[in-house]
Amino acid sequence: MIKSLIRIAFVVSTAVYTCACVSAAEPRVKLGSEVLVAHKFRELAGKRVGLITNPSGVNHNLESTIDVLHNAEGVKLVALFGPEHGIYGDVPAGDKVASRTDQRTGLPVHSLYGATRKPTPEMLKGLDALVYDLQDTGCRSYTFISTMGVAMEACGAAGIEFIVLDRPNPLGGVRVEGPLVEQEKLRSFVSRWDVPYVYGMTCGELARMINDRGWITNRCKLTVVPMRGWKRSMVWRDTGLPWVPTSPHVPHGESPLFQVATGMLGEIGGVNIGIGYTLPFQCVAATNVNPHQLAEAMNAYNLPGVRFQPVTYKPYYSNFKDEIIGGVQLYFTDPAGAPLTAINYYALEALKKIASRDLFDEAVKANKKFEMFDKVNGTDATRRALQAGKSATEIVLSWKAGEEQFRNDRRKYLLY
Repeated sequence: MIKSLIRIAFVVSTAVYTCACVSAAEPRVKLGSEVLVAHKFRELAGKRVGLITNPSGVNHNLESTIDVLHNAEGVKLVALFGPEHGIYGDVPAGDKVASRTDQRTGLPVHSLYGATRKPTPEMLKGLDALVYDLQDTGCRSYTFISTMGVAMEACGAAGIEFIVLDRPNPLGGVRVEGPLVEQEKLRSFVSRWDVPYVYGMTCGELARMINDRGWITNRCKLTVVPMRGWKRSMVWRDTGLPWVPTSPHVPHGESPLFQVATGMLGEIGGVNIGIGYTLPFQCVAATNVNPHQLAEAMNAYNLPGVRFQPVTYKPYYSNFKDEIIGGVQLYFTDPAGAPLTAINYYALEALKKIASRDLFDEAVKANKKFEMFDKVNGTDATRRALQAGKSATEIVLSWKAGEEQFRNDRRKYLLY
């Protein structure tokens, strides 16, 4: 018995160690930052540069772009810029990031998520170029792409070049899903650009679109250092690259899939989506929900590329702290083909069917404010559809015309 337990422990510890290690093999994809090195930093030659980055700004050897540029011969890195969560990812979501001096490099760190979200003329003073190297999630509500665009605008006004070190879209470059930003009153840092909720572009491609379509008041001199080896069909697991958490609840390379699949539902409330437990964005659970019935109802929709398994757990924190709750855990069998955004609304519908839980109606009766839900959607049409009792299928179909128009609009900006 003891020998068996030792064998099991060895297998488990070996598996964990293997997952935590970085593959020694060359990845399939060479990042823009690595192409920059291969170019011997020619794009930065003779320029005083600033860098927008955070812990996700690493190469396939997990070397920080801060260190790569700071130590590179002939590169004059003179300032760092921190987006939401800060350059070291040590600031919680939504909290203001303070400007400071970086103790490691001695460089000034300017906050782009504090008193201002756009670089000021004083921050840009003395720079010839501002470099952007952040890994986003491919979802419009993730604030890094908003930071990118407003920084481009500031550089355009200051006559400073903006350089994007391109990175993969972890959701792939084919998938386009969800509502567009339809109302100016709902334009915000979680819905800044006229793209669908899932837009299927790399940050470099999106920068080209932002700069060309007049979405910023001052166009900039834009340089995109493209990747090598990336294909539009690739999701993160196909790239061979390590994933560094881009924010606290996006811990691994498949996290962006789950973020899109349950994030909108989380804005309605009444359920736990795995935040406050060990599975952020990976669950839909609540009290008095039969996990097997919910799994059966969700799987009956026959959504391609995803399966729902019964799950029961007790969150460590959240509005369900210390309660045993039941629901489903999501498993993506075809990450590139699963309809992510739709899952939010099918889950909402299934909970109503099997548990008589109308989460939207409950939120209305509790006088919940839907400002953030509307901002994330970029429209109040989704909320009005829920109020009218429309089905998940009707809501998803309402996005189709906008999705198709965007696919056409984005073509001229694609690099891969």
